Amino acid sequence: MRSAMKKGLVVTVAATAATLTFAASVTDAFDVTANVTSACSVVAGDLNFGTYTGSQLDGSSDVNVTCTLLTPYTVKLDTGLSGDYAQRYMDGDTNTSQHLNYNLYTDITRATTWGDGTGGTGTATGLGLGVTALTHTVYGRIPASENVQPDTYRDTITATVEY
Repeated sequence: MRSAMKKGLVVTVAATAATLTFAASVTDAFDVTANVTSACSVVAGDLNFGTYTGSQLDGSSDVNVTCTLLTPYTVKLDTGLSGDYAQRYMDGDTNTSQHLNYNLYTDITRATTWGDGTGGTGTATGLGLGVTALTHTVYGRIPASENVQPDTYRDTITATVEY
């Protein structure tokens, strides 16, 4: 008889464990956040006028600006070696006392000198497109009748994007 009772007891315990149910539950919610800040990058291409023979010589290059979506920005160009927006110049490689005059402009008609927005100079503006770069063309001109000796002439212009 003892052994029958043990079996009944085991069976009863197993049946009770199989029918356990939960009477309540708890929940909690959590926030997911990210902060997007304004950011821009700039890539400026070289402007190579080619060979100057004394006639007016035009050239162009591009400044590509990528900014976060809807970020307003302004592109400014410095004066280079000359320190003057009215007339930029390139120095000769072998004779730095030789200067080949040129200037940079915001428009194809070359009516507005590209500078920092002061003293009658212009700038380029844009509104960021996110991952797509906006291209701003820099128009350059070497005037006719520059009287310089043969050499390679260079200047370095810094493009600054303010946003």
